[in-house]
Amino acid sequence: MPLRLLILSFVAGAAWLQTRPELPDPRWLWLLPGGWALAGLLPDAWPRRLLVGLLAGALGFGYAGWRAERRLADELPAAWQGRDVALVGRVAGLPEATPRGWRLVLDVERVDSPGARVPARIQLSRYAFAGAPEPAPRGGACLALSVRLNRPHGNVNPGGFDYEAWLFERGIRAVGYALAPARASAACPASAAALVDGWRQALRDRLAGELAGRPYAGVVVALAVGDQEAIPDAQWTLFRRTGVTHLMSISGLHVTLLAGLVYALVNLAWRRLPGLAVRLAAGRAASLAGLATAALYVALAGFGLPAQRTLYMLAAAAVALWLGRTDSPSRVLAAAAGVVVAIDPWAALAPGFWLSFGAVAALMYAAAGRLRRRSFWTAWPAAQWAVSLALAPALLVLFHEVSLVAPLANAVAIPLIGLLAVPVILAAALLPVPFLATLGHGLVAAAMAALDWLAGLPQPVWHGATPTWPALLLALLGVAVLLAPRGLPGRWLGLLLCLPLLAPRLDHPVPGSYWVDVIDVGQGLAVLVRTAGHVLLYDAGPRYASGEDAGARVVAPFLFGQGIGRLDGMVVSHDDADHSGGMAALLASHAPAWRLSSAPLPGARRCAAGQVWQWDGVRFEVLHPPARYYAQPGFPDNDLSCVVRVAGRDGSTLLTGDIGRLGELSLLELAGDRLRSDVLVVAHHGSGGSSMAPFVEAVAPRLAVFSVGLRNRFGHPDAAVLARFRAAGAAIARTDRDGALHLAVAGRGLPVRAARVADRRYWQADGT
Repeated sequence: MPLRLLILSFVAGAAWLQTRPELPDPRWLWLLPGGWALAGLLPDAWPRRLLVGLLAGALGFGYAGWRAERRLADELPAAWQGRDVALVGRVAGLPEATPRGWRLVLDVERVDSPGARVPARIQLSRYAFAGAPEPAPRGGACLALSVRLNRPHGNVNPGGFDYEAWLFERGIRAVGYALAPARASAACPASAAALVDGWRQALRDRLAGELAGRPYAGVVVALAVGDQEAIPDAQWTLFRRTGVTHLMSISGLHVTLLAGLVYALVNLAWRRLPGLAVRLAAGRAASLAGLATAALYVALAGFGLPAQRTLYMLAAAAVALWLGRTDSPSRVLAAAAGVVVAIDPWAALAPGFWLSFGAVAALMYAAAGRLRRRSFWTAWPAAQWAVSLALAPALLVLFHEVSLVAPLANAVAIPLIGLLAVPVILAAALLPVPFLATLGHGLVAAAMAALDWLAGLPQPVWHGATPTWPALLLALLGVAVLLAPRGLPGRWLGLLLCLPLLAPRLDHPVPGSYWVDVIDVGQGLAVLVRTAGHVLLYDAGPRYASGEDAGARVVAPFLFGQGIGRLDGMVVSHDDADHSGGMAALLASHAPAWRLSSAPLPGARRCAAGQVWQWDGVRFEVLHPPARYYAQPGFPDNDLSCVVRVAGRDGSTLLTGDIGRLGELSLLELAGDRLRSDVLVVAHHGSGGSSMAPFVEAVAPRLAVFSVGLRNRFGHPDAAVLARFRAAGAAIARTDRDGALHLAVAGRGLPVRAARVADRRYWQADGT
């Protein structure tokens, strides 16, 4: 079997492990030696090649499982969750300033609390709820801290960002916050990483000072030291809409371009010096120089995982060049993938892994077919077209969107940013010459002007639902046909194979029934109600302490992944930040046709009891508040929450916002028997001030749903409230333990799909 296929089998095995809900029993690994022995006895025919390929995949699967077992063992004991711990550690990387304080990664050197056991790497935040936030510690600093830690836990939504996977890949096995300001300590041993981080901190501060007040200073700093903290959200939106997000940090592309530039220059100079060329071939000397430059740039990036992967790829290419094995680029690419996965078995969790290798593979394939015979001026845009086309299916899977202007944007921005701005910015970082920073900023500004123009074109981005596996495989086959050599007959048929990606989702409720999705937004609420042809969003999720909001970070990606690009209606129950915090982002991304709210929000009508509408045989009725309540001074905002009842032919759902006792008493008086519902999204996240016994009895739900954040500071849901619903015979579902909840209110049953169960991965917490 060709070596490249063996390596790819190994990579596939390691990647498959990352899809498993639990780790396999390691004892099966003892079967591998027997399998290899059997392979040696078989004749050199397809059974042997097949067995060897399967064994290579099993080796990758087992190796990744062994590494995962070791990482899982480095965990915070359950007994030490939420307890105060005194420790000493060194800041890893550059701390991030947040609106209320700072966030950083800490490598723990010593634990001072008796009996406490803390993972080797943790993530900490510090919040100042009053007064000015304290300045962030410096990169590489040794700190003594009193902290409170928990095991990692993130939102789990279909097609959403897996925060726990992101932490796990980086070796961060506990998260928490500092209870008091950090104190400098001398207890940490000296380390090269600390020196590098201190150096990066100094470079960041100097560049930020030289470019103070410049609009793209954050991009320059990101390209110099890999710190994206100062890039504003508006610029990230521009990068995403034009498909150039990968250009705005020390990415694999920049490392490769810089290494390639140094390689070309050294190779040219070396050939002109015969004395040197006799001692060492120009190609070998150039590969060493290029690799050393890449290593320096990766160090400037703080050895971030994407940059590390690129360094491993370049190292594999350099070794191939030294060994004279450059006749097969695909073999070099496969070897690079094998090296990356051997060092980092969790690389398959990162979108950048698939996009980086996919882009290079697409260029190799297209060059073999057509690009090699073209001039630069035709080959360059054709290469951008090939990469954009090849990566479109993966982008839909990973991000639910494809930039339609990306080929042109990258054709313009890659030379400006990658070939011109990056070398200048790197020189500005290493040399204290302010003019260089200004020049680098000017080059970035030129690229930004072009991106602004492209983003202003009609429909620069296309959003699509997460494709099914058959549609994805057909699209990948279609891409291969479209990029095949020009002589292949029927290449246009590749377009037909890509059409399933463009088709709308075929799964939807039948008329008279509906679906309910309680999105996992943490301590807040966002509920999606879908009928056969309409979509309603009830509440928009919270604004988080980090300054981000659930609308942009959680709800919008969920909607796009479901194939929903526009809302037919939105109800914002009231104006508490945990219910309305994501509204602005959703107004921009999904433009609801109308809005109802109990709060005087711009563009929204007041919800009032008696408002009724029907969609596709499903009845929606506002039960609360009566219009007269708005004129009563001092009526609590929570108790003015819009309460909506959804009723189809097979069941009903009651959405209650944050009503408390006053609201419940009002509903008991005004709605009476109309309160009875099969599903209740419990008011105020299950607080002790709501869900009175008479109200629970009146609703009599078969299922009570609590939208809460794990270990939230309010203690929701209240134990007495949980007991009350259980006593009433209701089943309990909770987003903190179950993740996003999908309910198909159709037919006799009430099936519930819990994302944390259905989509479980071995690294995910169990919600305790």
